[in-house]
Amino acid sequence: MLLCLLLAATAGCDRVTKHLAMTTLAGMPEQSFLGDTIRLDYHENTGGFLSAGATWRPEVRAVVFQIANGAFLLGTLIIAARRRWSRLAAAGLLLFLAGGISNLVDRVAMGRVIDFLNVGIGPLRTGVFNVADVAIIAGVALLMLERWRRRKATV
Repeated sequence: MLLCLLLAATAGCDRVTKHLAMTTLAGMPEQSFLGDTIRLDYHENTGGFLSAGATWRPEVRAVVFQIANGAFLLGTLIIAARRRWSRLAAAGLLLFLAGGISNLVDRVAMGRVIDFLNVGIGPLRTGVFNVADVAIIAGVALLMLERWRRRKATV
């Protein structure tokens, strides 16, 4: 039950923040907070991670970022359903899936993903990202942590 709540909360938070970005940041100048550590800047990303593939033909982008991505997420969900997961790994997997599915919904519905967050200090900055991207990274980190813990326990 808690894992389903995590999935819904993660995807819901992403959907709400993207809607807010579209309605309040689109067409506006970049906003800076906390001594320029956090920037809010609206971008429509037709590519993947860090806009990779954004210049590809629309048909190629659709195949890679919609069809292949959807098949990968569905395959991950099927494989995940067949395994027994620790709580940490299950939480990581659900964060990964929630972020991936939320971005996939954008790609299918609009052909692009809304990105609006940028974090850094001085010239050392991230690319522009969204809440779904944070969930994906956090999910992968939890899965890696669980794998490390299991390896350490067997040594």
